[in-house]
Amino acid sequence: MNRRIFQAVSLVALAAAFAIVFNVADFASAQSRAKLTKADIDRMMTELSNWGRWGKDDQLGTLNLITAAKRKQAAALVTEGASVSLARNTNSDTGADNSNPYSHTMNLTGDGEGQWSVDTLSVLFHGYQHTHMDSLCHIFYQGKMFNGFSQREVTAKGAQKLAITNLKQGIFTRGILMDMAALKGVPYLELDVTIYPEDLDAWEKKAGIKVGAGDAVFIRTGRWARRAVKGSWDVEKDGSAGLHASCARWLKQRDVSILGSDAASDVLPSGIEGVTHPVHLLTLNAMGVHIFDNCDLEALSEATAKRKRWSFLLTAAPIPITGGTGSPLNPIATF
Repeated sequence: MNRRIFQAVSLVALAAAFAIVFNVADFASAQSRAKLTKADIDRMMTELSNWGRWGKDDQLGTLNLITAAKRKQAAALVTEGASVSLARNTNSDTGADNSNPYSHTMNLTGDGEGQWSVDTLSVLFHGYQHTHMDSLCHIFYQGKMFNGFSQREVTAKGAQKLAITNLKQGIFTRGILMDMAALKGVPYLELDVTIYPEDLDAWEKKAGIKVGAGDAVFIRTGRWARRAVKGSWDVEKDGSAGLHASCARWLKQRDVSILGSDAASDVLPSGIEGVTHPVHLLTLNAMGVHIFDNCDLEALSEATAKRKRWSFLLTAAPIPITGGTGSPLNPIATF
């Protein structure tokens, strides 16, 4: 009799424990999917802040997490010597999502008698078409940039603080692809799909990988695969799949060094009145996380799926434009 009572009590306790676990998970999911307000984002700006973490004069932010040990770890990932570009071809096409195409002028060509071919390039690279990197001076909040630097440091002569020149030594770290389209079993996400922290957890479980300090995380929505099928669209008007603002806390907990995406990282529209790009704001301004926008992750998706391996050596070399708010670039994944 005592044994039966003990077994019954044990089963009740076990069931209660499972209920608590599932209730906690459900609660966490409900929290991440809750409708956020500008006041919530204001609070997160303080809660997730890395201001002062590496000193009051720091201009690198989470790039400080890419230590010598982290670079050695990343280098050890190269076992094949196979590389894949994460950049979108420039000038390849235009459309509703490319209001500022590259201006490419040929100054000298093969039509003349000279010895050289020479050309001129110019571009407004921020936006939703060109693969580029945002420096930490790219966004302001209440008159400040990352680490408390005044937005007045950005003048007609360029950014005097937090400019892209701080990245002149380049980026060399472990990259991780988080393929959200593959997670959901589709070639691409539709424009109204929002990615939540539990989706990032699910990808880690599916891929058998844990995002860690100093990693560069790339979020694939399948944006370019969708564009190839359905044509271009006006991202500002029609929106784009992307991360919910609650994912910023997940990124802070993992201590990522860089955030990349095949779109603008943020789900658009954000759904938060008065805050158009909360993920950009929280990463660049509060956390000091540099961003890669508009990467082409289609070849990387194929390469990682083929190998069943979603981590790689990431290298990138932004152009050290004096006072620049960012840079076009060609990130490379090497296996």
